[in-house]
Amino acid sequence: MTLAAPAPLALKPLDPAKFRDADRTAKGEPRARVALKRLETLWVNTGTLCNITCLNCYIESSPKNDRLAYISRAEVKAYLDEIAAQGLGTREIGLTGGEPFMNPDVLGILEDCLSGGFRTLVLTNAMRPMQRHAKALLALRERYGDQLALRVSIDHYGPAVHEAERGPRTWEPLMKGLRWLGQHGFNLAVAGRKLSGEAEGAMRAGYARLFAELGIPLDTQDPSRLVLFPEMDERVDVPEVSTGCWAILDKHPDQMMCASSRMVVKRKGADGPAVVACTLLPYDPRFELGGTLADSRKVVPLNHPHCAKFCVLGGASCSA
Repeated sequence: MTLAAPAPLALKPLDPAKFRDADRTAKGEPRARVALKRLETLWVNTGTLCNITCLNCYIESSPKNDRLAYISRAEVKAYLDEIAAQGLGTREIGLTGGEPFMNPDVLGILEDCLSGGFRTLVLTNAMRPMQRHAKALLALRERYGDQLALRVSIDHYGPAVHEAERGPRTWEPLMKGLRWLGQHGFNLAVAGRKLSGEAEGAMRAGYARLFAELGIPLDTQDPSRLVLFPEMDERVDVPEVSTGCWAILDKHPDQMMCASSRMVVKRKGADGPAVVACTLLPYDPRFELGGTLADSRKVVPLNHPHCAKFCVLGGASCSA
């Protein structure tokens, strides 16, 4: 069965009274907050420039968007050194973008992360920017094995829905990169999106068929190998999360991303990088926590639609 691109849904716009006060919801209830329990994962945004423009990219990456500039190897190394100096016990460094393989320092950044003993996860579209580093990636794979992991964005298991989101002529270059990663035994995961309106079981089955055709032994029933992300649009209405919601939803603040991770960004024109609460909120100044990891140990109010849609109600996380 061939699926066409999904038709736009008529969704209720976000109530402008919501997500305005850090302490109270629009109903006057105390807003849910999350404390950093332990810095398990440090994300690094390598820059928002990307080789393609997606229809609904939460960070608005494109060949022209450089709101987040390329971060340098030295700037990333300073955060790795801070992790060591403070004994933070961070186990994973995640590189995201934009497309990380467009950053001219990406190979040096990877070398520093891997040689420092961190599991290093790169989020990539596996297209030409990654493919031009094939020789260097094989060398890193040879030296560090599964310590280097790549998560490839495949928005749907069929080309029609995928290209409706990512643009025409994006499917075949992606397939070329994916086959190459599989053939060379890289530690591989895939990120999909719930664009088509299918049930999750049907989506996992569809991806399983795709990987079988490609000869890639990826277990699509493993949620760490096939991550299916909920759709996000901060203009669409979503419930706010009060402190009372934890018991109602049978969830705990420690399960949220901001209890175990932070992200480093470098804003265009800024003197240096900054630490923000999570990967989803790189632009909102309310979620900028300071310039160092020590500064970032602040309690985070869940005062954004993404907090509710993606993390609390969606149960999603960018980390493995």
